Amino acid sequence: MVCHTAPGGQTNAGGLGLDTPFGTIFTTNITPDRETGIGAWSYKAFERAMREGIHRDGRHLYPAFPYTAYAKMSDEDLQSLYAYLMTRPPVSAPNQETRLPFPMNLRPLVAGWNTLFHRDRQAYTPNPDKSPLWNRGAYLVNSSGHCAACHSPRNALGAEKSGENNFLAGGFADNWEAPALNKLSSSPIPWTEQELFQYLRTGYSPLHGVAAGPMGPVVAGLAQLPEADVKAMAHYLASLNPAAAQSQSSHAALATRLEADSQTNQETRLLPGETLFNGACAVCHDSGSGPVLFGARPSLALNSNLHSDHPDNVIQVLMHGITRPAQTNLSTMPGFKSSMNDAQMESLLQYMRARFAPDKPAWNNLRKKIAEIRQQPGHP
Repeated sequence: MVCHTAPGGQTNAGGLGLDTPFGTIFTTNITPDRETGIGAWSYKAFERAMREGIHRDGRHLYPAFPYTAYAKMSDEDLQSLYAYLMTRPPVSAPNQETRLPFPMNLRPLVAGWNTLFHRDRQAYTPNPDKSPLWNRGAYLVNSSGHCAACHSPRNALGAEKSGENNFLAGGFADNWEAPALNKLSSSPIPWTEQELFQYLRTGYSPLHGVAAGPMGPVVAGLAQLPEADVKAMAHYLASLNPAAAQSQSSHAALATRLEADSQTNQETRLLPGETLFNGACAVCHDSGSGPVLFGARPSLALNSNLHSDHPDNVIQVLMHGITRPAQTNLSTMPGFKSSMNDAQMESLLQYMRARFAPDKPAWNNLRKKIAEIRQQPGHP
């Protein structure tokens, strides 16, 4: 629904432009309209698209559609999904044609791509050495959830890189960084099962931050899942990071130390970005004895994005704010795209990195990255 609904458009009627390294791909109408949607599709045609990436008319679908993950769905779930889609209101909305540059526009080449990167087209098989909870989480994360589509790095041909160290090791989607969910996570405090559950369920983890950008609609969608399924996903993802098994008390102690260090870091007092921070950010984000304003009050000392090797997500949030939070009780954040120029934004980012992630090196080429993101459409 998130991918197949354009801004201001009707649900599942398509038309959303997905930015890829090869060009913009427009999602299609998946309502049961017989002329412009999938109303004329049989279940077998639908199953072939989901498992093999082949359209009803025989065209190969671009792998921006994550059929490599959907192929792992069970027959029962695919049948249920088909039945659900076919009972939605039909919407007559002609599909916007995707025009990629040569040779990416040659759909027959996707057959070769599938030969290289889409060999496993069978439903998920449970691991007998793991618990039912772990297997349920693995199934949801790797099939219908298709988390790796955003959170795994891609090769030059746009396929998820293979190998255990690359699985959920972080990637980029829709001009945002999708951070690593495995042992390569740059989060200063490891993601525990409980923190993952709270984040996926509410869009907020006190030890990590608030869901923003493309993750906001994901959390909104996950709110419709049974609590047991979200717990299973959190259980599985936590198992990918051995550091998450540390005691909660050690995590709390680390959080307290990071908070204290951010308040006593005197070196950052000399940075010009401090004035900008005090004027634009401190009312909601600075720790202290003041009132808690506007819903959640995320700690920047614990924020995963400020500790990342990439400044993209911090720039995106500073630039565009958060106008549509995953849950209404999280409230919103203003964007500063119109009130700060590139030099001011760079100064603020340098200050925040130095103060809240002092053990990390300064970000390089900040001015260039800021200018690039300023030209991109917002995804708050």
